[in-house]
Parts: sequence; C-alpha cells; structure tokens
Amino acid sequence: MKAKKAYDYLIVGAGLFGSVFAREAHEAGKRCLVVDRRDHAGGNVYCENVDGIHVHKYGAHIFHTDNKAVWDYVNRFVTFNRYTNSPVARYGGRLYNLPFNMNTFYQLWGTTTPEEAKVKIEEQRAAYAHITEPANLEEQALKLCGRDIYERLIKGYTEKQWGRPCTELPAFIIRRLPFRFTFDNNYFNDAYQGIPIGGYNVLTDALLQSADVRLGTDYFTHKAELDAVAEKVIFTGCIDEFFGYRLGHLEYRSLRFEEERLETANFQGNAVVNYTDRKVPYTRVIEHKHFEFGTQPHTVITREYPDNFAPGKEPYYPVNHGRNTLLYEDYRRLAQNSCNVLFGGRLAQYTYADMDDTVASALELARQEITR
Repeated sequence: MKAKKAYDYLIVGAGLFGSVFAREAHEAGKRCLVVDRRDHAGGNVYCENVDGIHVHKYGAHIFHTDNKAVWDYVNRFVTFNRYTNSPVARYGGRLYNLPFNMNTFYQLWGTTTPEEAKVKIEEQRAAYAHITEPANLEEQALKLCGRDIYERLIKGYTEKQWGRPCTELPAFIIRRLPFRFTFDNNYFNDAYQGIPIGGYNVLTDALLQSADVRLGTDYFTHKAELDAVAEKVIFTGCIDEFFGYRLGHLEYRSLRFEEERLETANFQGNAVVNYTDRKVPYTRVIEHKHFEFGTQPHTVITREYPDNFAPGKEPYYPVNHGRNTLLYEDYRRLAQNSCNVLFGGRLAQYTYADMDDTVASALELARQEITR
C-alpha cells in the first residue's frame, strides 16, 4: 500500500497566488508546505517597515478590482483604507495629471471645456490620419492621440520601460488610449480600491497562517527532497525555469530600486510621480507614506529604474509578443502534460496580472483542484 505523504500540496512561491491557494487548501482540510527562495513571504507585494512607513519593496502595488467576490474575499483577512490612485506625470519641469483627463488637457493646452479638448485632440490626430496600418508603437500612439500627448507623456516613459525606441516596439502594446472628459484624476475605473492598513504583509500573513512555510529555500536546489513530501506541486515560478529552459529562454524586463530615507515630512506630495522625460533614467518616484496617509516627520522614497533581465535579477514583465508568445505556448503544452504539477501565477502563466486577477485565478484553480 502506498504510504501517504506528509503534505497534500507543495506550493512553490509564497506570493499572492500561492498564499491564496494555501488558504483555500487549508479550509478544505488539506496540508500545505509553502517554500520560497526569498527570505520573506508575500512575493512582490511584500512591504518592509522602515521606521513606521510600509515600503513597497518591489514597486507600488494598489489593489483595485470590479470583482466584488474578490474584494469580499480579501476583506476577510485585512481592512483596506480609502487610498485612490491618482499619479502625476513630470515632464520638462511641468506636472500633468494622469490618466488623460480634463486636468491634463488644461495643463497641455489651456482648454477648459470638454468640447475644446475634443477639438484639440482631433486636430492633433488629424496630422497622422494618413497612417492606416501603424507599423510600430510610435505610429499607433500618434494616430491615437497626436504629437503633444505622445511626446510629453508616452514616448520617454515607454522607451525607458521597454529599453527600446518606440519605433522598434510593436503597435499592439498600445491598443487604445482612454480619454476622460471630466476633471477626475482617479486612475482606475474599478468600483473597489485601496491599500491594506498595515501593508500587504497583513494580508499574506493571514493567508499563510495555517500553512507550513520555509523561506530562503530554493525549490530547484532541493527539488527531489521537496517533491517527495507532497502529493502534488503548485508551481508559481518561471515556467521556462521549471523545465530547465529545454525549449529556450522566455524574455522578461526587470526593475531595480533605489531607496532613500529623507528627513522631510513630505517630498513630492503624491504617492506616485511618473517621470516621462527620456533624459531622466528612472520611470517613477514612489513616496510610500502617502499610500497610508502617513504623518511621520520623515519620509521614504524609491526611484524605480527599468532594467534588462539577466540571471540573478527578478523577472517583472513578460515580453509576450512574437517569439515569446509561441515559446510560451510550447511550454504551456509541456505543463499540461506534467504529472502531479499545476502551474499558476504571473510567472508560470507568462502574463502581466493585476492583483485581483491573481487572486481570482488562484481561487479558480483551488475550486477546480480541491473540490473535485
């Protein structure tokens, strides 16, 4: 008779996807071991307490969703504040509100009514009406919004983000550009939005409360030992790494962060300021205390720099077009045929996923897997 293993599930990755799955498995009476190569849980939503300020160590994370079921789910574990994401763009020493709305149009052109703004946008777009099939991102953006918005608020930021000129980026990266003809700086249209009071660690710690967690543990270094203790594996890391890159390497973009504590109560007056000028090497500055309306006499800022991905760096954004899309499909077929291994999360699914989509995806996998 086959001996029962110590755990029902080995979950590789203590990020949001793995944490939600672990919680659902526990509530179904399953035993989980969660491992992560980092020395902390939470994945990229991890926050570090720096003298009372919860610093988003891997970039700004604002929870937003129009999925009430997901919102109700996360609110079981943590209380959210009323933070509303209203980033500001800085170009050439001037500030512009985002997303593109009546405040932005006034800052660009001095227009004061929706009709004036619409006329100005159409006037700018008309100069590129001859572009019928945009050959690259630059042509696509110019056709959608015209020269001013593209040059000041899109071009430099995008080129820094992807590490390539807009003329070398595919047009489909910008499928559309939403314009709001109201004075509304709320970046998201979703019904629910906020930051967990106390930071995201409160959420992930609650989700992982009943799981066994081993941090600083590299799955691939201890693969045979770890696989032996569980009936099934939930893998949330890079799918190409799981298969030993046997089909080739998928491409990613990485980020690096430059953190600084300042002895001032308020550095920039906003949680997120995007730097859209190509001459500025970073894409944005995050002032973390504003996510939770902090009143500390000091502040902590993080400058965020796009970076080429290489071994040893964190993969943040998939470069999912062309060769990579085809290569991922080949890996996905391998994954479907993997015995006792299930794949989930942004790295295993080679996708950019908002936090609510990650939670929903983990809940769905748990529903399919655990309750069947």
